[in-house]
Amino acid sequence: MAPPRPNSPATGNGFLASVMRFWNASHLQRTYASDYIGLAILLSSYILIQFFVEPFHRMFSLNDLRISFPYAEVERVPLTHDFIYALFLPLILICLSNLLSSASSHKHHVTVLGLTISLILTSLLTDIIKNAVGRPRPDLLARCAPLPDTPLDKLVDISVCTETGHHKLHDGWRSFPSGHSSFSFAGLGYLSLFLAGQTRIFAHGPGSIAEHTEKVVRGDLLKALFCLAPLVGATMIAISRCQDYRHDVYDVTIGGLLGWTVAYWSYRRYWPRLSSAKCDEPYAGPPGAAEDGPGYGRLRDEEEGAGGRNVGYELRQLNSR
Repeated sequence: MAPPRPNSPATGNGFLASVMRFWNASHLQRTYASDYIGLAILLSSYILIQFFVEPFHRMFSLNDLRISFPYAEVERVPLTHDFIYALFLPLILICLSNLLSSASSHKHHVTVLGLTISLILTSLLTDIIKNAVGRPRPDLLARCAPLPDTPLDKLVDISVCTETGHHKLHDGWRSFPSGHSSFSFAGLGYLSLFLAGQTRIFAHGPGSIAEHTEKVVRGDLLKALFCLAPLVGATMIAISRCQDYRHDVYDVTIGGLLGWTVAYWSYRRYWPRLSSAKCDEPYAGPPGAAEDGPGYGRLRDEEEGAGGRNVGYELRQLNSR
């Protein structure tokens, strides 16, 4: 590791300098401690938002048909079921897959850690956006139960509502994006990526770069459908939110894209790309530790695609023939 610059915080005095010196001198960079610190921050932030933050309440009109749908007392996929489908089901399948393949403890660790980060980060981002946007749900008027003398053709605010249930009323302004959709794609999307990596349906076959340019080994259709199934399940959960009039298509589409994006980002922090010859094994060390010594380095994308070989050298050999 390069020595700190003369004017860097690590060479000064004070609390910040002490923290920087401790960081540089410790093995924290070589462990997953920073990931767990970040995870604790994400979880704490999410809990604080749940208890202390209320959404922005947009004004609305009683003659707006887009918010005039009935309130579903019984949801097709209640919140508890969403947790079962998007959290516990992926967790069980991931652990079962690792156990059946006699995976190392490191593989168990990073797989569960990636899933956890995907779900918590998605939930936090979803709630931040929900509360900031304050978009009315399609069933807002049924939740609000406005006063009888409320004008039909004017913009009004939350003060005209007679609903006394705090959560039921204020949750009416948390339509965008769909939390069920983002959460389901964060969990089931991560599961889909994991299964695709373990079954190697997009992976290049072993061999030299010449063999890679001539033949790519693809998984069979049955494996591909198996890996696609979690995404179909997440899509059905998202559709159920439109059927219950909790969200519209715009809400669930953006929610799904948000969850899928975070799932892919979280997965790739610990795993090679799906076309890599080593896609079924996680990186040997924590993110950001590529220069910390043997076992922690990561292959570049072009090296991953050739099973870790010197791609540039082999390409030059091919061109010289």
